[in-house]
Formats: sequence, C-alpha cells, structure tokens
Amino acid sequence: MTRYFNTEGACNPKEHYMVRLDERIAKIKKLFVDRKKYFVINRGRQYGKTTTLKALAKELAKDYVVFALDFQKFETANFENARKFSKSFVKKLSIAISDAESENEKELQKLLLDFQNKVSDTGMDVLFECLSSLCDTSSRPVILIIDEVDSASNNQVFLDFLAQLRGYYLERENTPIFHSVILAGVYDIKNLKLKLRPDAEHMYNSPWNIAAKFTVDMSFSASQIITMLEEYETDNHTGMDIQLIAEEIYQYTSGYPYLVSAICKCLDEELSEEWGTFHKAWSKEGVTEAVKNILKENPPLFGSMAKQLDTYQDLRNMIEDIIYRGKRIPFSPEEKSINLGIMFGFLKEANGQVAISNRIFEMCLLNMFMAEESGSDAYTRGDIDSIQFVKGKRLDMDLVLKKFAEYFNDVYGDNDWKFVESQGRKLFLLYLKPIINGTGNYYIEAQTRDARRTDVIVDYLGEQFIVELKIWHGNEYNERGEQQLTDYLEYYHKEKGYMLSFNFNKNKTIGINEIQVDGKTIVEAVV
Repeated sequence: MTRYFNTEGACNPKEHYMVRLDERIAKIKKLFVDRKKYFVINRGRQYGKTTTLKALAKELAKDYVVFALDFQKFETANFENARKFSKSFVKKLSIAISDAESENEKELQKLLLDFQNKVSDTGMDVLFECLSSLCDTSSRPVILIIDEVDSASNNQVFLDFLAQLRGYYLERENTPIFHSVILAGVYDIKNLKLKLRPDAEHMYNSPWNIAAKFTVDMSFSASQIITMLEEYETDNHTGMDIQLIAEEIYQYTSGYPYLVSAICKCLDEELSEEWGTFHKAWSKEGVTEAVKNILKENPPLFGSMAKQLDTYQDLRNMIEDIIYRGKRIPFSPEEKSINLGIMFGFLKEANGQVAISNRIFEMCLLNMFMAEESGSDAYTRGDIDSIQFVKGKRLDMDLVLKKFAEYFNDVYGDNDWKFVESQGRKLFLLYLKPIINGTGNYYIEAQTRDARRTDVIVDYLGEQFIVELKIWHGNEYNERGEQQLTDYLEYYHKEKGYMLSFNFNKNKTIGINEIQVDGKTIVEAVV
C-alpha cells in the first residue's frame, strides 16, 4: 500500500507519512508511566492525542497490562447513574483485553466476566473493589488509558469515578489499584468540573488534583517535519528543498499536527495534480497556496474554533484585542480566558505574553472577524475601489494606500486618537480584505506586533508586500519605525515597503510620501 498524509483520524506509520513518535513515547513512559503518575493529556482538537495514545499503549504493553478505552464508544445512557456506568465500564475493560494471549491476561479476562455479573445491580463502590482485585491479581502492573474524556464532561457520574480513583490513588500503598492512569481530551479535569458546577465556591475544586503536570511537547518541530518529508521524498523523488519546505510549513503551523498534515496532503494530492508536477507543488509558493486552500475549505477544526468563540465571549474579546489592536496581555494561565484559549489550542505563551498559537489560526480568525463585518463601510468601500487596484495580475499597493488614506481622512479624519488607536488598523484590514479576497491572503506578523506597530504581510499571486501600520508617537519614533521596516525588508529580500501612519499631530501633512532609507524605498501614507 502506498503511504499518504492522513488528516481524518489516528495515524499509523505503516500507512501514513507522519512524524515518528518514538522519542515522545519514550519520554512519556520514563517521566510519567514508569513513575506511577496519574495524568491528563490536554491538547486542542486534532492535536495527535489519539495517535499518541495508540503508540503509547503498544509500547507499554511490553512491560504492563494495558486497558485502553475510548469514552466516545460509551452510550450517553451509560452515564445516567453509577450502576449503568459500572456495568458498561467493566464490559469495555473485558473487550479491551479480548485478544488476550498470556496466561495472566486470560486470568484477568475471566475475572472481568465474573465482575460483569457483580456490578450489574450495584454501583461505584463495588466497581472499584473489582478493579482493586483485578490489579492485585495481575502479575504485571496495570495501566488504564481513557481517550475522549470530554464525552463524559457533563456527567456527575464521571466525576464520582474520578473521586474514587483519587481515593484509591492516595491509598495505593495498602490497596492495589492501577499503576498509572492516563486520560486524554480537550478539556482538562478542572474545567469538566467547572461545566457541571459553575458556582464560584466549587469552580476550582477538582477530584483530580492528584494529576501530574503533563509537560511533553506534542507539537512538531521543523527538524521533525524534515524527517517526515525525507521519507516522503525517498518514495516520490520530488526534488524539493526539504529544509526550506519544512521551515515554511513550521512558520505557518508552529507544528500543530493537523495543520502540518493538511498542508502536506494538499501539496501531495491537490496542487501536484493541479500544477502538473510534484516539484512545482513542493515549493514555497506551493505552501502558500496550500494554506489558502485550507482556509477556503474551512475544516471542522475551524468550525470548532468558531463555536468556542461564540460560547466564550471574553475569550473572543481577548483575541480581537490581540489581532486588531496589538494589545500586549501578560501570560497568566490562571486567568479564565487565557486558560480556555490554551486548552483549546488557540493561544500560547510567547516571551511572557499571550499570542495566537500559529499563523494559520490567526489568518482563520481574521477571516472570521472580517466576514462578520463584511457589511461595514470600510469593507464596502474596499470592495467598490478594488477594480482599480489590479493591473496585469499585479496588485498596485501604492494605489491601495493612497485610496485608503483618502477614504480614512474623508470619513474618520475628525475622530479623536482613542477611536483611531483602537479602530484604525481594523479599518485598514477591512478595506484590504475584499481587494485580495479569493486571490491573495494576508497575515499579521506576530513578532513585530504591539500597541504601536503592526506589520501586515500580503501575498498576492506570488508577490509579497510588507505594510507597517503604526500609531504616531513623534518624529524620533517615526524614524526608528522607518529603520525597523528597512531591516524587515532586508530580511524578506524586498526593495520596497509600505507604511501607514495614524498621526494625531495637528500640524501633520496628510497624504502619500515616498522616501529612501538605506537603499530601500518606503511609501508612507499619513492619515
């Protein structure tokens, strides 16, 4: 069978091109399982949790008896009460070991069949007596893995189950119980509790405060992406620059597993056919086009993101502040919105500040916010003006800045600095969106963004434009900004850049000005 890039479920190295997980699995085993830890793997949707658990279970089976369950396979009715849950839980354990080969596992399977009759009319206490007996009988330590614990997120029965686990964990020197317990899902256990009991008194009390902090990085580094691409290149001989492509994929994804695979899948299955050759597809331009296609397709991961932002308005407001206004928010995982953003995979820590976790997510969020405001005056004016800006398939960015400056000064020129500081950059992005929509893309360069300065990178039919948006803070700051933009142009190997200055100086000269700085051309629009 020919291997391929998989985005629809758990990955198997025999069938799919994937980053090898050997080092990750060895680290989890050494730091957590071998040390008898109970822990939770919390990551965003499609972050490789299930793939990791399957690989981990296979490795652990060499030294342990492993029961791997998936709460998605439990019917909702099984969480109605302790009796139904206990009966179903024991049944699932029995199925998990149904292909037992060793004498020890065969004996455990017999015990489980007996337990099914015992717990049929009883509850959680009897269930854990059975589980303790199971662990005591086994000649090898027993590991419990439960994937998709989110499926039980609204059930008090599950929290009672966790409380029992905690009690047995604390007494395990005297009472046999699982050697290690591994839960996996998007929500951490603290927030499962929060969903059930939102009152402040119980908000941060958890039956799972025994859990060890899971510190293993599950994102892919550029070097790990390289190893995956090397395997692909051995089979397909595309002639790609593997290091360049891996680094470009990482720049867009920050190693988010699904996004890495989605880009590769698009290059392999779509663009290679559309563009005629593998070599042309597996290029920097190909990666840019793949990202554009993914954003157009709106995969379920993006739908989940939109749903969460609709549910948690404070989280949405925080993300808008970061994207539109360059607000610097100190990273504090105890703050509820930050905690939720990290848990869902939308946010991360960067230099002590809260940041969007990767460039594709930021582009998706920006597209989402723009679409919601497509009826705004700025968006409408950009749409009306757009016919002027494309000449011979090239975007005339000089004219875009000129026309936006005219529009802004006509409509918003009399607003005070607070309005412009909070809305100015948003208005430009809204104006720009219909101009490049469907043909190009833009994103905000996270490394340069703050309350005073934001760099927007525009990709249009293979041509890149660097546009710096900044708030006027005096001549000295302005000159420093020009030098920063020049350095940035050098980094991107560009001879020309653009600067949009929101200036509140009463003596300002509005309009377009072209200057030379260190051999670079800067077109500055002052509004």
